[in-house]
Amino acid sequence: MPDLLQILTDLSWPVAICIAWLAGEYGQRWTGLPKISFYGIAGFLLASSQIGVLPQTDPGIVLVMADVGFGLILFELGYRINLRWIRTNPWFGMAALVEAVGTFFAIYFVALAFNTSTMTALMLAALGMSTSPATVVRVINEMRSSGQVTERALHLTAINCVLSVFTFNVIIGFWIFRSSEDIGDATLNSLVALALSALTGAVFGLVVPAVLRHMGNLSKDATVGFALAVILLVAVTYTTQLSPVVATLAFGLTARHRRVAFTQAQRNFGALGELLTVLLFVFAASTLDWRTITSGTALALAVVAVRMLTKIVGVTAFSELSGISWRKGALTGLALAPVSVFVILLLEHARLRGVNLAEELRAMAGVTLLLEVFGPILIQRALVWAKESHGE
Repeated sequence: MPDLLQILTDLSWPVAICIAWLAGEYGQRWTGLPKISFYGIAGFLLASSQIGVLPQTDPGIVLVMADVGFGLILFELGYRINLRWIRTNPWFGMAALVEAVGTFFAIYFVALAFNTSTMTALMLAALGMSTSPATVVRVINEMRSSGQVTERALHLTAINCVLSVFTFNVIIGFWIFRSSEDIGDATLNSLVALALSALTGAVFGLVVPAVLRHMGNLSKDATVGFALAVILLVAVTYTTQLSPVVATLAFGLTARHRRVAFTQAQRNFGALGELLTVLLFVFAASTLDWRTITSGTALALAVVAVRMLTKIVGVTAFSELSGISWRKGALTGLALAPVSVFVILLLEHARLRGVNLAEELRAMAGVTLLLEVFGPILIQRALVWAKESHGE
């Protein structure tokens, strides 16, 4: 007869996902807030360090499935990026760089003011540059939003992700060697890894549409084809230690510029995308421990405040030069608030490389929890105030 404890352990993730899904459905129905905020709350409460429904074991296959769910979202984000528009609107590109670099240095100096080490402050700043594409894309799709704020938020999110991955990998490489002589090697290795990741994704973006066209299934079966391709691409990046973030973004970007058209039914990759999104947000929140969060609360609140202020100011400063009003520029900056899932997955991949940063970045746990819950609400409000939401 199977051991009762083992049975409960085996059922823990399916039960947690069902609870989170119900929380999202009823939570949105009762409050009108985004579903993913409730997924995050459920995942945090069910974690082994809180209620204890989920086991305290190595995530293993759950992390892989979360990466696949994240990859589907990144593919969709990449598909919505228009490089031609960025080239024809250089002030928008300038706003993206100023906002990202300004956020990095603002968080870095705030962290130093709280007496953290230089290396910890650098890593905190690199992670704080990012914006979570999972949250941004899901809320935009949920709200059926379209307009200037929506499109700029999507483009800035993609740029923030790439810059954050590059900067974080450089700092991690420097942290491993701990000598100034190796900073050049760490930077070069990070650049090479990003270039190879982008190249791998671009190859998928060329080959997969060509195969689907040859099969004659590009319009009716593209969802399954692209979903399988994302799964394979994530597996390839695991095997070769490349960046699944950059690879899946490049895949979507190349597919777009190969003029592959998606139907409305393919948004979110259907039921598969919905299921993996619930798992993704539950997994991300379940990695957080309330004891770690409370130990870095003051710094976390300071980081959240300075991060939001810098992003809003950075985007707003170039708003009229890049073709929108200062009000919409400020709302675009507000829409960049989410950060949670992206940070969790970067830290998990760093841990798999043998770099455990839980103690050094305990303040980031507080930032992640705050923006896991409130980030989706902030972007929802930004879209509503910009009058670009067409959802319920």
